Parts: sequence; structure tokens; C-alpha cells
Amino acid sequence: MSEHFADAAQSLLTVRDCLRFAVSRFNDAGLFFGHGSSNAYDEAVYLVLHTLHLPLDTLDPFLDARLTPIERSEILEIIRRRAEERIPAAYLTHEAYLGEYRFYVDERTIVPRSFIFELLQQHLSPWVEDPDSVNSVLDMCTGSGCLAILAAEAFPNARIDAADISTDALEVARRNVDVYGLNERIELVETDLFENLKGRKYDLIISNPPYVDAKSVASLPKEYLHEPKLALGSGMDGLDATRKILQHAKEHLVDNGILIVEIGHNRDVLEEAFPDLPFTWLDVSAGDEYVFMLHKNDLA
Repeated sequence: MSEHFADAAQSLLTVRDCLRFAVSRFNDAGLFFGHGSSNAYDEAVYLVLHTLHLPLDTLDPFLDARLTPIERSEILEIIRRRAEERIPAAYLTHEAYLGEYRFYVDERTIVPRSFIFELLQQHLSPWVEDPDSVNSVLDMCTGSGCLAILAAEAFPNARIDAADISTDALEVARRNVDVYGLNERIELVETDLFENLKGRKYDLIISNPPYVDAKSVASLPKEYLHEPKLALGSGMDGLDATRKILQHAKEHLVDNGILIVEIGHNRDVLEEAFPDLPFTWLDVSAGDEYVFMLHKNDLA
């Protein structure tokens, strides 16, 4: 594929030229899109505009703008890395979005893409009647800290514990917490699930833990192999982390406390493993089989 880039350095003149070239290269490479964009065109637009430091929602006025040699070189390099090295766009630009919220990311943490974000946008209504009454939240497996930050936005009176086993991930989370000015409300905790949280209780526990089963891990697209393995796989059936969360969550919830966990495509496996638990499956944009809720009294 490199011969395409050598020729492009001499031939491409405008933003429009580079977009066409990027879409061609992405389609030719058979890239997987699952870290923000859903297709080659949208990803090309994002990468070109970001590289040129242009507004991400404004393309048309710049389509026929001619590029300087340095600009063209920078665009071609980021297109090459995406196409040939299959690095997710978020790692190339060091940013990811959940709605209008921007987060710093790099390969120390998984790229944010949790459905729990949608629920926090709604303040977990109707399951939480009064957002102001939530005083304590745990974000288990916080990664970049995105859900902890969104929980702080959704529940203005709450103190948040953002927990992760990875010191690398917590360094990324610290950067995002600093940007949002939430140091006084969000505490970062290095812990293997609940291990270092003894005695702490919460009104709400949210978690987007590792949940990919062993078979799926073995067949992941190359883009996912740039993400931390620790943040993806969770045993043969993908439920190792979820089992431990279900085992210990009750002792860390206040009376009437709520547990919300995202588990990917594992609803059937989970319900078979825990036939006596009355899971409530919450509606998100992808359907009602990805995020479950349990009250403290539901847990054995």
C-alpha cells in the first residue's frame, strides 16, 4: 500500500483530494470501525479535520482549500498509520467523545464507548427519582475515567470513587479528571475490583468491566489489539469480572442502592449462570440486552 502514499505526496492538492484518498485507502485495507466512527468516510473526515485543526463539524467551506506541503504530509501520515498499522483513530488523535464530552485517551486505556453513558445522560431516570439525592457513586473499572466524570455531571452532590486495577489507566483518568476540574469530587483508587474498597458503601455502583469471552478475544479485529488486553477479556465466557462484582456488590451498596453493569453480548450466558437473579435490562440505543440493573435487595 505504501506506493499509494508516495504517489499521493506529489498528487493531492486539496482537502477534497485527501478525503477521497483516505476513503479509498481505508476501504482497500478493510478497516474495522468500532471506536467512534462507523464507516470509512466519517473516519476520514474526522482525521483530516482534526489534523488540520479545523472545527470537526464544519467541512464544506474547506473542501477545495489547497494544502501546504507540511499539511499534506501530516494528513498522509495519519491516514497511513490508520490504514497500515490499523491503529484506532482515537489513539492517533488522543481524543474520544461521548456525546459532547471529550476525553483524552491513549493506548494505556480502552477507547470510551459505554452504553452507560446514555443512561447517565438521563440521570438514570426513572430508576433514580432525584439526582440531587445521590451522595456516593463507584465507577468500577473506570479506565479513562469517562463514566466517573459523567456521573459527577449527572449527580451534582455525589462524591465519586473511580476504581481500576491498572495504574496506567488511572494516569489517563487523572488527566481527564484534572481537565474537568473534578479533583475534589472524584477519588481515583487502584484496586482489583473491590479489594481496596473495604468499608466503602455507595448509593450507586456502575461498571463497564472486561466482558469479552475467550473465543471472541481470539478473533478480534486488529484495531482492538491496540487496546489493553486487561480491559477486554474476562475468562472463557467473558463473565469472570462480572461474577466477582455480583458476589461482592451487596456489601458495598447502601440500603436501596443500585448496581448497573454493562456486559456486551453476554445476556443469555449471564441469565443461565444466575437464574435466580431478577435482572432488569435497561434500554439503550443498541437494545435491551447490554446493560443490567439490580437493587441491593436483589443480590444474594
